[in-house]
Amino acid sequence: MKQNECSLRVDFENRQDLVPVTYRLKMLIRRAIRETLDYEQYRNPAEVSVTLTDNAQIRELNRRFRQVDRATDVLSFPLFDYSGEQDEPPVDELVGMLGDIVISLEQAGLQAAEYGHSPEREVAFLCVHAMLHLLGYDHETGEADEADMRRRQTAILERMGLAVTAGKS
Repeated sequence: MKQNECSLRVDFENRQDLVPVTYRLKMLIRRAIRETLDYEQYRNPAEVSVTLTDNAQIRELNRRFRQVDRATDVLSFPLFDYSGEQDEPPVDELVGMLGDIVISLEQAGLQAAEYGHSPEREVAFLCVHAMLHLLGYDHETGEADEADMRRRQTAILERMGLAVTAGKS
C-alpha cells in the first residue's frame, strides 16, 4: 500500500453464469475502485461490495429500488448520504463501508460491443461510475453535475490507461 492510500476491502459476489468471473476481472474492478478513491483523495478505510449479475436480476433490482422496469448496466447503493468533495464519513462509522455496486456483466458486454471496446473496459467504466455515486456524485441533478462527473470519470480512466467512449454517462 502506498503512503497516501486508504486500506481497501472489496467483497465480490457472482450471481450470474453467462460471463466467466476471472481473477483478472476481479483485479480490474478492484483497481477501478482504488483509482477512484485515490483520485478523490479518499483516505479513510474503505469497503465496497460488488455483485456481478445478469440483465434479469438487475432489472428486478432497478424496478424494486428505482421504480424503473428495465435492465440497466450498473446500480450503486451508497451507505452514506454525503456530497462528493465536501466531506467523508468518519473513520469509525461501519469501518469505512461505502456501499454496494451491482454490475450486469451481460449488459456490459452488449454495451462494449455497441461502443466498440472490450467488455473489461466497459466494466471498469461502470465501476468508476458507480464508485463516484458511492462518493456522493450524481449526474442526474443537473448539467453541471453531469459534466463534473464525466470529467472525473475521464480522468480516472485515463489514469488507468483506458479511454472513455464519447456519449456514455
